Amino acid sequence: MTAEHGTGLTVLIAGASGLIGTEVAKQARAKGHTVLTLVRRPTTNRDEFTWSPQAGILDYNLLDRADAVINLSGASLSKLPWTRSYKDEIRQSRVDATHTLADAMHHAATPPSVFLSGSAVGIYGDRPLDILTEESPRGTGFLADVVSDWEAEAHQAPEGTRVATVRTGIVVGPGGAMKPILGLTRAFLGSRLGNGAQIWPWISLRDEAAAIVHLLTSSLEGPVNLTGPVAATSDRLTARVAKDLGRPYKLAVPDFAIRTLLGDAGQEMLLSSQKVVPEKLLADGFVFRDETVESALDTLLK
Repeated sequence: MTAEHGTGLTVLIAGASGLIGTEVAKQARAKGHTVLTLVRRPTTNRDEFTWSPQAGILDYNLLDRADAVINLSGASLSKLPWTRSYKDEIRQSRVDATHTLADAMHHAATPPSVFLSGSAVGIYGDRPLDILTEESPRGTGFLADVVSDWEAEAHQAPEGTRVATVRTGIVVGPGGAMKPILGLTRAFLGSRLGNGAQIWPWISLRDEAAAIVHLLTSSLEGPVNLTGPVAATSDRLTARVAKDLGRPYKLAVPDFAIRTLLGDAGQEMLLSSQKVVPEKLLADGFVFRDETVESALDTLLK
């Protein structure tokens, strides 16, 4: 398989309109790759193709044109609260999209050689005492269960397709998990969350996308942690947001209030501690542009 134009790969992206997908498409094109996108609405240009992941509808002939597939589909984790029905949507949106893509690859005459599928550090659970590499066992909790099922679907891709599941942390960008933090801080409500000592696995948006583009031509497979190389506590992140925005940082929300208001979402996204190390990426020679959370936030907010 070769690219239709240019000298790079032909890359098919699911979830290209999201925060991460938009940046991945931009950086992939800058590297000379041809980008095709899957959309759930009528197409507006020749590089878009309609699919229905929940219904399992995807023209598998499209997979013959792709050298690589990047799967970033899934309902937002930052949409709160996590009701029982929304938890089902979080899981099914990921499992269905991944299953539809892997199944289509099996029907393609020449399946893509690379499948990079979204994943999350939530698989490790709350592990305040551990250093978490790709070799660490899975933890417990709702997100650990979701990610386990999500990754299992990715590994249903055909034999001969290199599969990497990109375990992403908090992406420091203008949307996603950062959106409520930025909004509350701008409204003079920036707060320490819990005791603030819990470690948040973060990565800047530009490094997240660059790492995914790097993996297109890497030999890495299996789980790959996409987190910044220098760990940061939640207090370090939220305090820096306040400093960069020129806002006060004197409030604190206790653990019990977060658990009461947000339930599992509060515990697993805000109060869990995870020192996740990007061991595989570093060993593979990937160079982070934002090595600290301060650098990532300064890039975003200044």
